Amino acid sequence: MAGRNIGQKRLVVGAHYGLRDWLSQRITAMVLASYSLILLVAALAAAEPGYYGWASLFAQTWMKVFTLVAFLAFIYHAWVGVRDIWMDYVKPLAVRLALQVFTILWLLGSFVWAVEVVWRV
Repeated sequence: MAGRNIGQKRLVVGAHYGLRDWLSQRITAMVLASYSLILLVAALAAAEPGYYGWASLFAQTWMKVFTLVAFLAFIYHAWVGVRDIWMDYVKPLAVRLALQVFTILWLLGSFVWAVEVVWRV
């Protein structure tokens, strides 16, 4: 009995993304949570609510930088999640590749647009 294999032999291959993806999802989520908390505090403590209050908040360099860092975290968080969805559920390689390229282009375009909006204020 010692020499018999029971069941199919499992071939373990891949890029071993598991732990790195899990950790990156948690770190980016913490960045996004802290950014959300800062926005909530700023909204509650705003001396001048409305457009001019938000414009003065986002005119500060630290807020622009923090916004872009949060947006980068959001993009990476989204990329990891959507990439895993494409890899798990889309089996034809050409379709999966096209969806991944579209996702990358969409996320990069969104980042360029966010930089334009944030630094315009």
